[in-house]
Amino acid sequence: MNTIELRTNFHRLIDTFNNESVLSKFYDLLLKAKESKDTQLWSRLSLEEQEELMLIEKQSHDPENLISHSEVSKKHKKWL
Repeated sequence: MNTIELRTNFHRLIDTFNNESVLSKFYDLLLKAKESKDTQLWSRLSLEEQEELMLIEKQSHDPENLISHSEVSKKHKKWL
């Protein structure tokens, strides 16, 4: 998967989350990663943070947590 595909898929994944707490944690994590000069972000996370990210990733594969592409497109049509 190239950078463009990763970004596109990541945006789609974010659009499927309705949980503000999860989104806030993703945002904080990415902000820290952007500001960090150390590329070993995972190793700097606490065990709890690592486990939470692994749980979030697992939950993202549950069909009940997903929204169809057409539904997301309809909802965000003005930005597409």
